[in-house]
Amino acid sequence: MVMTMNQDLLPAGLSMRTVTLKVRDLTVMTGYYHRALGLQVLSESAEGVELGRGETELVKLSPAKDLKLPAQGEAGLFHTALLFEDRAALAATLASAAQYDPLLYLGSADHLVSEAFYFSDPEGNGIELYRDRPREVWNWDSGAVQMANEALSPQQFLTENLSVDCIIKQQEAAAAVGHVHLQVGDLKTAEEFYVRTLGFEKTASWQDEALFVSAGGYHHHMAMNVWNSRGAGPRRDTLGLAEVRIALPSLDALGALEERLKDRGVESGNDGAELFFDDPWRNQIRVTVEATVERTERDPDA
Repeated sequence: MVMTMNQDLLPAGLSMRTVTLKVRDLTVMTGYYHRALGLQVLSESAEGVELGRGETELVKLSPAKDLKLPAQGEAGLFHTALLFEDRAALAATLASAAQYDPLLYLGSADHLVSEAFYFSDPEGNGIELYRDRPREVWNWDSGAVQMANEALSPQQFLTENLSVDCIIKQQEAAAAVGHVHLQVGDLKTAEEFYVRTLGFEKTASWQDEALFVSAGGYHHHMAMNVWNSRGAGPRRDTLGLAEVRIALPSLDALGALEERLKDRGVESGNDGAELFFDDPWRNQIRVTVEATVERTERDPDA
C-alpha cells in the first residue's frame, strides 16, 4: 500500500503507549495483570501500579475505590489490545489468562490481518491478546484493509503453539499496546475527530457500527464502535478508562497536532513535553514524543 504524504496526517512513526485504568480493587487488578497476563510490576506508588514487559510500560492501574462502574451504554473503553511478536509468545499469555479464570474468556477471531483472543479483566475492562500476520499478506482495496471475523479455535492454537519453553520465557517476551478500541456515541463524530482533526487515516469500517483508523499503513491503531453505546454522551467520572497515551516520532509532529487541535477549536494542554486533550466523549488522550517516552521509562528522574 502506498501512503500519501500530508502534513495533516499523523506520522508513520506513531505508536500506542500506556493505557491507564481507574480501578476499585488495586490488589485484585494487579494480580490479574501480573499473573493472568504475565506483565511485570515496573513501579508502585501512591498514584498506582505500572505494569509491562521489560522496560515497556503497557498498563497503569490507578486506585479510585470511591468511583462507580460505568453504566451500560456509556462511552469508554471497549478493549486494550496487547500485541505479541509471534504465536509462541501469544500462546503463553493466552494459556495463563485462560487458566487464571476461564470465566473471563470472551472469544476469539481470525481477522485476516491478525489472530486475536478476547478477555475481560475482573472489573470489566476488555482485553485483546493478538499477533499480526506479516504486512505483505494484508489485502488493501482503495485505502481499506480487508478484515474479517473468521473462526479461530483457542484449543487448536494452543496445541500448535504452546511449549514448555515459551511458558518459561513468557515474561521475557516482548509485548506492546498494539491498538486501543473505544466505545463511542456515534461514528460520524468519531470520524470527524479522529480522522479529520487528529490526523489518523481511516482504514476500515463495519456498516455504521465500527470505525478503524491508523497512521503509516497499520491495520488500526485505534477503533471506535457503537455496539453497546450508540447515542452515548460525554462520560461521567467512573471506573475504567482514565487515559490513552500515544507517542509521536518528533516535536514537529507534536506541534502540527497541536495546531490542528487549535484550528478546530479543541481545547488542549501542553506542559512542554506532552499534549493532552479529551475526545468528544471525554476519553482522555495524552500525546508525547518518542524520545520523551524512552527517557521516562529508563530514567524516572530524567
